[in-house]
Amino acid sequence: MAFAFVYCSRALLSHFKAVVARKKSKVSPVASTRIVAIDILEPHPCFPSVDQSSLTQLVKGKNLDQLAKFDGVEGVASALETNVESGIHADDEDILRRQEAFGRNTYQKPPTKGFFKFVWEALKDPTILILMVCAGLSLGFGMKEDGPKEGWYDGGSIFVAVFLVISVSAISNFRQNRQFDKLSNVSNNIQVEVVRDGRRQHVSVYGIVVGDVICLKIGDQVPADGLFLDGHSLQVDESSMTGESDHVEVNRAHNPFLFSGTKVADGYARMLVTSVGMNTMWGEMMSTISRDTDEQTPLQARLNKLTSSIGKVGLAVAFLVLLVLLIRYFTGNTEDENGNTEFNGSKTKVDDIINAVVGIVAAAVTIVVVAIPEGLPLAVTLTLAYSMKRMMADQAMVRKLSACETMGSATTICTDKTGTLTLNQMKVTKFWLGQESMEGRSSTSIKENVLEFLHQGVGLNTTGSVYRTTSGSDIEFSGSPTEKAILSWAVLELNMDMEKMKEGCRILHVEAFNSEKKRSGVLMKKNADDTVHVHWKGAAEMILAMCSQYYDPTGEIKALDDTERSRFDRLIQGMAASSLRCIAFAHKQVQETAEDEKIDDKCLTLLGLVGLKDPCRPGVKKAVEDCQYAGVNIKMITGDNVFTARAIATECGILKPNEDMNSGAVVEGVEFRNYTPEERMEKVDKICVMARSSPFDKLLMVQCLKQKGHVVAVTGDGTNDAPALKEADIGLSMGIQGTEVAKQSSDIVILDDNFASVATVLRWGRCVYNNIQKFIQFQLTVNVAALVINFVAAVSAGEVPLTAVQLLWVNLIMDTLGALALSTERPTKELMNKKPVGRTGPLITNIMWRNLLAQALYQIAVLLTLQFGGEEIFGVNAKVRDTLIFNTFVLCQVFNEFNARKLEKKNVFEGIHKNKLFLGIIGITVILQVVMVEFLKKFADTERLNWGQWGVCIGFAAVSWPIGWLVKYIPVPETPFFSLLKWQKLKYMYRR
Repeated sequence: MAFAFVYCSRALLSHFKAVVARKKSKVSPVASTRIVAIDILEPHPCFPSVDQSSLTQLVKGKNLDQLAKFDGVEGVASALETNVESGIHADDEDILRRQEAFGRNTYQKPPTKGFFKFVWEALKDPTILILMVCAGLSLGFGMKEDGPKEGWYDGGSIFVAVFLVISVSAISNFRQNRQFDKLSNVSNNIQVEVVRDGRRQHVSVYGIVVGDVICLKIGDQVPADGLFLDGHSLQVDESSMTGESDHVEVNRAHNPFLFSGTKVADGYARMLVTSVGMNTMWGEMMSTISRDTDEQTPLQARLNKLTSSIGKVGLAVAFLVLLVLLIRYFTGNTEDENGNTEFNGSKTKVDDIINAVVGIVAAAVTIVVVAIPEGLPLAVTLTLAYSMKRMMADQAMVRKLSACETMGSATTICTDKTGTLTLNQMKVTKFWLGQESMEGRSSTSIKENVLEFLHQGVGLNTTGSVYRTTSGSDIEFSGSPTEKAILSWAVLELNMDMEKMKEGCRILHVEAFNSEKKRSGVLMKKNADDTVHVHWKGAAEMILAMCSQYYDPTGEIKALDDTERSRFDRLIQGMAASSLRCIAFAHKQVQETAEDEKIDDKCLTLLGLVGLKDPCRPGVKKAVEDCQYAGVNIKMITGDNVFTARAIATECGILKPNEDMNSGAVVEGVEFRNYTPEERMEKVDKICVMARSSPFDKLLMVQCLKQKGHVVAVTGDGTNDAPALKEADIGLSMGIQGTEVAKQSSDIVILDDNFASVATVLRWGRCVYNNIQKFIQFQLTVNVAALVINFVAAVSAGEVPLTAVQLLWVNLIMDTLGALALSTERPTKELMNKKPVGRTGPLITNIMWRNLLAQALYQIAVLLTLQFGGEEIFGVNAKVRDTLIFNTFVLCQVFNEFNARKLEKKNVFEGIHKNKLFLGIIGITVILQVVMVEFLKKFADTERLNWGQWGVCIGFAAVSWPIGWLVKYIPVPETPFFSLLKWQKLKYMYRR
């Protein structure tokens, strides 16, 4: 029988697991690679020569033989009815039929947490569970003793109060979770550059369809699975798929396969989309990954530690109260409502004893509930959720929750120049051919062969494009702002016909631009005479160093000796000092044999120099001044040369006009890099501008600043900025010019690329920190007062003046309504008048201790006076006295909530009309308190109060306002109180 039982049990368990697994495989989109990928086994009527299954397997398996059966990439494009040059049609009908045939570019996500999941998490709180057990026992004994009609009040009241606390907590967490989901959807909706109807345009990643031709550049995330069409030097980081850190080269011959979710590390290319959404490998992976919204920020960790410390004190007090009440009860020192002794030894019924003990335990547990400030983490959550929503409206999208609060402690901001401090709206304003300015002169004044070389140098050595409408009247330029400016100048000023020029040339090899090399090169062959030419473009002084001769406007080639080189240097410095970005073009004719991996970069001929103007953003100087006034150092780190950097920094207010090069405020990246570690640590604080810097220099500066104790925020937009963005305490990426790699490495995305938005984020960060401090002050005042009153009353009188239900109501006012009221204060100008908190600033400052102790001592004095003298002073019975204590205590918190609005300012009502939510919560609290006292007599264990008694309660509570005003005149030392105690202790030990 035993054997049969065990065998049957195992068989049933095995069968059950198999059923569950089958169910999961139906629901989960990732049961196996085969199941997920092959949704469509039959070709779609619109695309009879290809089906999704074969396309998926082609790319997944990197199957070159299968690609050959399709007649290569062009064959796949033909089967998908895609023109490899002009892309698909942009009309809605074509896109819709492609979505029907091959699916949409969206992923199935695991289901998010439902509301009842949050209810269940709230229920798991140990104190709540103990209270519910006490409520159940109280309910059972009460109904047994007094009957169902009257006996349910005590236990039922606790149940209702616990239900309210759980509901509010669950609703808050549920709403926060939904908000994070919305923000996640916004951050995932990236823009992708595609070619449709021969025109480059940006579409949402969710709008990509099979057959689309996508343009990829450094830093882009590949948005779908596909095949390499054309491009140069394409290196892809597949670590997100394979775990391998080495970059993979993608080309037509050996590896034309591209996977969704991988990142472009170098080069540029165009790709043909073959699979989207759930038919990609990335789609399978993403569908199984659930986002963890339980991220704990540093401030929450500190608050949890504080909560734990206060909780231990609360537990000790609750245990003492429990001990005292039990001793008093079992020694016959307690009386019931009729004045009879409650415990008379063996004469007392067991039910009465259990009921009394349950009541005592419930009172002790409730003290723990009030003592443990579990509202602190909730306050952080509410503050962060509120600030995230508001920051979105202020052009800042928070990707990492902790960045909101960390930004408030920032002491240094390292910012880029282009697009952050400037508008990133480039325009060519200067053009020098040889040493002559061509300003005001037409292209006909340039020698024909030099003009042809310039056209090639601009039109072939670029990642941008020119699109002419069918009428030919409108011209659209695409690419980076620098590329667009140069293409616009070449087409409009030099009459370049890009399409015609490309037809007459063939590109052999390309070296793509990146922020380290600061140049790009192209090796090309002219179809007319089969001559091979090299063209270089990049930072003027770097291209100049590669040249040995130059063209003058007549087309004559002249030697570039030291004298001529120094003239060009002065020319470049003059343009840079006028805040112009200097770009140079160089050319060289090479032999046929030069078609190889390395493009010749020696003994070139300088073609010309252009100066691009990028004006400073309006309001950036004011934003920089605001940050500096707030004690935050601003450092500009740029790839431009030292003269351009200096001019822009002075214009923005980062550098003062009298700060010269010798003061150490301006350095070049190579100089900073070559310092010894000791020199770097010594000089890093003085540096305001670092020019010609590489991403490594930026990372090095961040590391130095952090070692010196700074809280560092860094802006970045390029792929190579990712290490610095990750290393910084707060990484700020650019929403417009930033690559996907930079955005994913950052904590906050600045949506408008504006430095003024960085200053706004700083203000919001300080607001979050300040709001948390306000709530801590408010909460601890209540904790101290409630603990002292209940402990003193229990020890001396043997009773707790505030019942379990009343204390739970106070808990609700503090933890939820109070958190909501104080967490939604908006940033004020005063926040930028203080010095940054930094890493080691105390959470509870001396100012907060002063404020909260004054209020807590006043409340204790008033409530203990009511406890021991209330009956005689006001001529009331014990029931009314307890109601007076409860009502005064709650109203004191209402009035003190106003005091908590301003930690230092004496006028606590300033700007209160702007916070409608605060006023609404105060109004709701007062109305509910009136209902509790006047209408819920049995539920709240209160007695109705007359107008005079209400006036007394309000009068006592209102005194907290003048106390709050007066106490702010008391000066307090800046050094934290506990640090002073530790110092005194160390001094004492040293003397001994």
